[in-house]
This record gives sequence, structure tokens and C-alpha cells, in this order.
Amino acid sequence: MTARSRAFAQVDVFTSVALKGNPVAVVLDAAGLDDQTMQAFAAWTNLSETTFVLPVTEPGADYRVRIFTPKDELPFAGHPTIGTAHAVLNAGIAQAEGTRLVQQCAAGLVELDIGADTLSFRLPRYQLSEASDPAEAIAWIGEGVSVKAPAWAVDVGPIWLIAELTEISDLETLEPDLARLTAYYEPQGLAGATLFATDAAGRVVVRSFAPVAGIAEDPVCGSGNAAVAAYRMMAGQIGSGDSYVASQGRQVGRDGRISVRIDGADIHVGGSAVTCIEGFVTI
Repeated sequence: MTARSRAFAQVDVFTSVALKGNPVAVVLDAAGLDDQTMQAFAAWTNLSETTFVLPVTEPGADYRVRIFTPKDELPFAGHPTIGTAHAVLNAGIAQAEGTRLVQQCAAGLVELDIGADTLSFRLPRYQLSEASDPAEAIAWIGEGVSVKAPAWAVDVGPIWLIAELTEISDLETLEPDLARLTAYYEPQGLAGATLFATDAAGRVVVRSFAPVAGIAEDPVCGSGNAAVAAYRMMAGQIGSGDSYVASQGRQVGRDGRISVRIDGADIHVGGSAVTCIEGFVTI
């Protein structure tokens, strides 16, 4: 395969202020790239995810995307979905039908809603199951940190282990044992863990750890927040008609905001996006 110039963008997601969200690299013309080249480029960008825009293969889709971490491919991920939609709209590759845009990915067709200054997606699927060996599942968190209830595995494309900590302060100052986390999650095919905590004022704070995928801590994680919403629904904390905004990323120098809305059994996750880089790459 001969390398050539391809349109490229890097988008900061879940923020309206550049450099405060979660960046995703987007190759806007990925036709002809093979799996090995996509994976190598994703490793080179060294971002939590890199996406590749391709011609659609399913009716009803406006564009197709493949999503890679530095180590492997994901069937679906949240901030790459919003960042890629932002990039393809800006580049004129896809046109929204009213306020609706449809992305094709390995998890199926994902519906996006285009707001005045935000994008949101309807989570294509989610499934919850009890964690195997619940005590070991959270042992990597460390001593002296209280968990409200047993952790659950939530499959939203990537599979996250979700646990709620008793105090926001514990979550914000947490220094987990990532080697122990990897030893637990990797054999089970889990992406990692997303932890959250709330307070009486309605604050929701989230942190996501995915060293198995080469990401010690994801700055602002859309799929992790979607999995938290599924867990909170299961726990009876939220239900249809409810919405909230979660914060994530301050521990790694970011300040992301993720909007979550529940409509029946559907989970909608959204936020703002800002283009930081536009140009071309040669691959």
C-alpha cells in the first residue's frame, strides 16, 4: 500500500474550551487503509482513541467509523463517536437530516442528535452482569476507600466494571494500583474500570482507568459514563425523564462535562466538541 495525504482533524470532546476535554484523532479519508496501518497510526497518535472514517456498508448510515485505542480496536466508544461526528459535519462528509445523524460502527448503527452547540448519542446497547470475585474486582482501589455496593460489569461495546464510591473526596484523590487492576481485568476481556461518586447536591464525579488498552486514565470517557448511567438505572438512582451532568478529568489536567439523559430504557450521552487541529496526514 502506497502512503498518501489524507484529511485529518483532532477534536477535543466533552468541552467547549480547547485543551480541557478528551482529544480524538480523526482520519477523515481512511479508504484503502488496512488493519495494521490503522492500528499503527493509533499507537503513533498515543491518544486514548483514533478513528478512521470510511464509506458506509449499511443502509441508513451517514458515515462509517472504525475506532482504535493504542493497542486494539473497539466496537464502540463515546467520545470518539461525538468527536468524529463533529469532524465529519465540519468537513462536509455527512449532512444531518434535521437534527439527526447516523454513525455506522462495529456495534451497529448509532443515532446522534445535533444540538445548537452539543452532540449526543443514543447508546446502541447495554447489558449488566455481576462481577466475578467482587472483592478482587475492587481490591486495586486501595485501602480505606469505601464502596457503596458490589461492582457490576456493564457491556456498552467495551465492557466496564462499574463501582460507586461513598465519598467524592475519595474518588478525587484515589491513586489506584493499575498493575493489580490489569491482572484482574485483562483475563476477563474487560476494558477497565469506571468509578463514580455523588453528593447530596447532585454532583456526579467520574474517573475511568483502562491500562489494558494502554490508557492509564481516560481523561473524559463517554462509554464509561454511559455504563455508569446503566448502573445507576439498575440501582434505582435514576429513571426515565431524569438527566444530569457528570464531571471528569481534573486529575489529569482536564475539566470535561458529560450530559446524560434517560428516555424510557434509552441512555443518551452528549457534550460539546472543539476542533483543535485541521490538516493532512500521510499514511
